[in-house]
Amino acid sequence: MKVTFLGTGTSQGIPVIACECPVCASNDEKDQRLRTSVLIETDHRTYVIDTGPDFRQQMLRAKVKHLDAVLFTHKHKDHVAGLDDIRSFNFRQQQALPIYADLLTINGLKKEFEYIFDGTNYPGIPQVAVHEITDEPFTVFEDTFTPIPVLHHKMPVKGFRLNNFAYVTDANFISERSMQLLWGLEVLVLNALRKEKHISHFNLEEAIAVIQELNPKQAYLTHLSHLMGKHEAESVHLPPNIAFAYDGLVISL
Repeated sequence: MKVTFLGTGTSQGIPVIACECPVCASNDEKDQRLRTSVLIETDHRTYVIDTGPDFRQQMLRAKVKHLDAVLFTHKHKDHVAGLDDIRSFNFRQQQALPIYADLLTINGLKKEFEYIFDGTNYPGIPQVAVHEITDEPFTVFEDTFTPIPVLHHKMPVKGFRLNNFAYVTDANFISERSMQLLWGLEVLVLNALRKEKHISHFNLEEAIAVIQELNPKQAYLTHLSHLMGKHEAESVHLPPNIAFAYDGLVISL
């Protein structure tokens, strides 16, 4: 299995004209972060977790020519805004694209993208096959995903585990039951927004504490804002089995 980090940033960390902070002004490609998403390639399938505003750019940059399904963690704009751009895969594959999300997220998508779901079937709109998920494991083609329920402040969010890989973003609380679902991992991806505490995300210290309790072989931090600092300067302070993810990073499991 191969995992490609399509984006490792957040709306707080995208360079804008008015921002002259060291991260936004950095020439290091590892500091140039699109919105958070990953591409998962198994022996037979290709999946994306979340379609943020940068989805089209990420698909072009990663040269993704086929997509089997999209899994959504939650309904926030920075994780769903690119859904319209799946139409390219509809055209290429000549079929609706399966999407997997909990009811809260599905309802958010129906509100955000009413024209996709209102039944008018206007020519050229994205075609989706909606699959509602719960907290129970679910099968997508040959692969079984285990949802990892977490909280983003008070909002339920889904992380996902596939075999010995797990992906958890936009969380600041993981229950004991969900922690048990994360034992025995080869690779854990966890959000760490910044060094200072935040109301709805783990900060760096909190994320490291969770990782050290779970003790995966390797962990990567994602959903990084510019307030985290520059990749090269901050990486030296991390424990040996923890690293900052960066856009374009590819790992094999």
